[in-house]
Amino acid sequence: MTTLSQLQPQALWQWFEQICAIPHPSKHEQALSAHIQAWAKDKQLDVVEDKVGNLIIKKPATAGMENCKTVVLQAHIDMVPQKNADKEHDFEKDPIEAYVDGDWVKAKGTTLGADNGIGMASALAVLGADDIAHGPLEVLLTIDEEAGMTGAFGLEAGMLEAEILINTDSEQEGEIYMGCAGGVDAQLTVPMVWQSPEPTNASYKLSVSGLKGGHSGVNIHLGRGNANKLLARFLFDHADELAIELTQFVGGSLRNAIPREAAISFMIPPENLTLLQTRIGEFQALVREELAIADPGTLLTLEEIPAEKQVMSEDCQQILVDLLNACPNGVIRMSDEVEGVTETSLNVGVISTESDSVQILCLIRSLIDSGRSEVEGVLTSLANLAGANVEFSGAYPGWKPDNSSPVMASVRQTYEAIYNKEPTIMVIHAGLECGLFKKPYPEMDMVSIGPTIRYPHSPDEKVNITTVGQYWKLLLAVLERTPAKD
Repeated sequence: MTTLSQLQPQALWQWFEQICAIPHPSKHEQALSAHIQAWAKDKQLDVVEDKVGNLIIKKPATAGMENCKTVVLQAHIDMVPQKNADKEHDFEKDPIEAYVDGDWVKAKGTTLGADNGIGMASALAVLGADDIAHGPLEVLLTIDEEAGMTGAFGLEAGMLEAEILINTDSEQEGEIYMGCAGGVDAQLTVPMVWQSPEPTNASYKLSVSGLKGGHSGVNIHLGRGNANKLLARFLFDHADELAIELTQFVGGSLRNAIPREAAISFMIPPENLTLLQTRIGEFQALVREELAIADPGTLLTLEEIPAEKQVMSEDCQQILVDLLNACPNGVIRMSDEVEGVTETSLNVGVISTESDSVQILCLIRSLIDSGRSEVEGVLTSLANLAGANVEFSGAYPGWKPDNSSPVMASVRQTYEAIYNKEPTIMVIHAGLECGLFKKPYPEMDMVSIGPTIRYPHSPDEKVNITTVGQYWKLLLAVLERTPAKD
């Protein structure tokens, strides 16, 4: 069986194998960061950890390229921790079980971390090589990109000397990215009043699973099922008919991942069990028909659970169900300027039941500030109507496209020279860190490239081996063509 370290380019894949072996979910990147710092010091490279935890590693130019502009290769250290329900895995302790499947690298039951582990591996492989031509080189590895962009927010002016930044967090070979969406987190809090259930009622748990999920930006236009929204729809259609008394609603785990799984706990009169089972079967058939192409594996599972001591009051339950059912989700608007790219979207990402409330965490993305503001207004109106509270936090700017970018032109020309075809110049509906870097480094010229990665932020994540080689070849050629200082 082929192992990662046997793949080409070998130096890149050897680094990715090491990255997979060291746990590094968002907020828990310390072990991988320490490993990289120790390696850099052993290679006698200049390495600094800034006050928020970002790593900056510098390497002198190769012979003859000392007068070139300084280039920074940028990736983020953290990965999204998502796993299938039947997979035993602790992302803070267990390595990622990566394996080769034909022309793809996948992981067993979890996210792979190719987002952005391949980009990180490529930057480290360049640092470690003696036979790659480049000018003065910096590598910036940021923390916490997937859970709040803490590293990018905390990057200070003066830490980098580079005039050119190559972001390695794109996920489609043959596409060059020159812009991205901005975003903001929205948390809706629905106050809860609890009451005693009907004494003869029985308790059950209804779970939704089998959905594909995925990246709430890159995959949002694919029309996949959202487990939170599906259960809200079921409750809206059948809660009254079945005399459901809700006790809990939980779903999703990350605001930037389309929820694959969700569950509600509730109590019903025992005589309604047969009707409940019928309605579940009908709803599953309906959803599978609706999502036959986009998400055909929807599975609803009912199980009996121990009796609950309290249930949501009738008014609170009604407000919660109405709010969730009315909440927009998915694509809000497609871009008029960039064909095939989502302009504005909303992901109803995480629902949790607390002692005094139910909290709903969403992520709004938009290529334009007014689009983001419009959705903020919609959620505010819904909260006002429901008597709920909404808070917006963690707003980050988009990366405004620059058609006159010299580095974008250089990457495009280099790609054409290597592959004898034109790459696609794109804007991505995801939150690259480039927009945040523009604040401390407004004059820095930026571009984003990467290999083909499918289904990031889900256990179906996989990276195409051939395109990793193509991306690597392009990256080295771009570095070799670094322009001279003005």
